[in-house]
Amino acid sequence: MANAEILYSLIIPAYNEEKLLGFCLDSLKTATTEIASQTEIIVVDNASTDNTAEIARKKGAKVVFEGHRQIARARNAGAKAALGRYLFFIDADTTISSNLFNEARKKLESGRIIGGGARVEFSHQPRGLALFLLKFWTMISKTLKLAAGCFIFCHADAFKEVGGFDTRLYASEELNLSAKLKNLGRKKKMRFVILDMPGIISSARKNEQTMVFIATIIVFTLFPAAVRFRRLCFLWYAHQR
Repeated sequence: MANAEILYSLIIPAYNEEKLLGFCLDSLKTATTEIASQTEIIVVDNASTDNTAEIARKKGAKVVFEGHRQIARARNAGAKAALGRYLFFIDADTTISSNLFNEARKKLESGRIIGGGARVEFSHQPRGLALFLLKFWTMISKTLKLAAGCFIFCHADAFKEVGGFDTRLYASEELNLSAKLKNLGRKKKMRFVILDMPGIISSARKNEQTMVFIATIIVFTLFPAAVRFRRLCFLWYAHQR
């Protein structure tokens, strides 16, 4: 297949995701059925110790290795290997619908949208604090135009122009990228959008770790620079999947 044929690169950072990665990849294949010849799926094995890479290969994905345990570096590694004109970053514990993917790619192809994200739903209905935080995040995301890390899309050239994901950050790198793309978009008279439609189903496993979640909120509130230290971003890096 000639490189010029690839328009869409779907990038999945994955660390020990053997339990959920297959569902993610199956959903991406279904979502891109109509344009399969123009699409590549890249799984970035972020130093996994399980069968993540093997599952990715069996599902037909291109596998890239990133040895440094950091989500930003893993996503950047996938983008570096990507051939597409448009980049889509999807978490390994997330599935997306055909309708959502097609809407996102139409936005990019219009030439008026530099990138964006979408409304997030969980694999099962959250309760209590988790439900409150989801509603709060949804409001913030829509109001400030900030994309959740489980689904981000943008032009590849814009991604390169803003320097990709900030590798100084071990968390919130998707918010930083959203801000950089919005700023670039203003200069180019393009918008950054949050699609208010169903289509993303992400795992609620982080929200189920109530005490860890609360501890993370406290640490980040008292010490915002914690996002630069992997040890303090324990919600994302401390647990073994």
